[in-house]
Amino acid sequence: MINILDLTPEELKQKLKESGEKPFRADQILNWIYEGVFSFDDMKNLGEGTRALLKREFSVDVPEIIKLLKSVDGTRKGLLKLKDSHIIEAVLMKYEHGYSVCISTQVGCRMGCSFCASTKEGLIRNLTAGEMIGQILALQQVAGERISNLVLMGSGEPLDNFDEVARFLGMVSSPWGLAIGQRHITLSTCGIAPRIRDFADLDNQVTLAISLHQPTQAERQKLMPVAWQHDLTSLFEALRYYQTKTNRRISFEYALVDGVNDTPEAAQALRVLLRGLKCHVNLIPLNEIKDGLYKKPDLKKIEAFRARLESFNIPTTIRREMGSDIDAACGQLKRSFLDQGGDDVGGEDV
Repeated sequence: MINILDLTPEELKQKLKESGEKPFRADQILNWIYEGVFSFDDMKNLGEGTRALLKREFSVDVPEIIKLLKSVDGTRKGLLKLKDSHIIEAVLMKYEHGYSVCISTQVGCRMGCSFCASTKEGLIRNLTAGEMIGQILALQQVAGERISNLVLMGSGEPLDNFDEVARFLGMVSSPWGLAIGQRHITLSTCGIAPRIRDFADLDNQVTLAISLHQPTQAERQKLMPVAWQHDLTSLFEALRYYQTKTNRRISFEYALVDGVNDTPEAAQALRVLLRGLKCHVNLIPLNEIKDGLYKKPDLKKIEAFRARLESFNIPTTIRREMGSDIDAACGQLKRSFLDQGGDDVGGEDV
């Protein structure tokens, strides 16, 4: 069975032609799907023979939401079951400007960051472009309105699944699809330097966010094993290439860990590291994970760190904490679900 969500209009037209169906049906089928109709039987302007063909050879693999948790702040996090029964997570967030979705790009992750729950099981497999689109379609039905913003910051390392992620970015921003403008999309990476150069060469308008978390090589590689292979020197060479190529501002994510990277010395080192780059620092109060080694600083320390960076003329914000009461950080809800053998972790069964 071919997942239609993995296909562009031209690819679907070719598949239909090969099956003896009129190619123009592709546009009708995709219109239905992206309007939220996933059953071929409900596509009323298709003939009975066409619907029979579709049911025989094609599928619309929107993942099943098997658990949906709602935070007091309105954030909703879903456990989504893929066609092969693997479980991933996606988060739906409500802002004044509309709904934003945070999606996963892999089942599991092999980056090994010590503060992240997603990496505990290692990498199981990459997601396809269609499986990424399916997450948005599933949560768009929960929202009841169009998704306007997108973050690739869920489970997995997007640049470790480069080809499918690049394909997805082209599809999700296309007028025939979900038409989410690329300036409303953020891709977060832990810093695979060669792939950052490849990403720059795509020449798109997607915002690049770097999970930095430590401003020195010695300390960063304690938190993030990827830093052994792609050290800060190679990472920042790639980022300068990216900025030269795109002239786009880079966002740096910095998860504040109490007593580890929230000191005046760390702020000074960050100042030196970011010198010469057009950038923004997004401070993230650490989401503590079960059996984790690290703790979140108190608000006074967080504000002091922000003030110090701003005194260096580094644009800095503190990320609004959303969904902390429902394990909304990467991998936390899935980890709870698996730890309990797939049993109840609260929320709505869907």
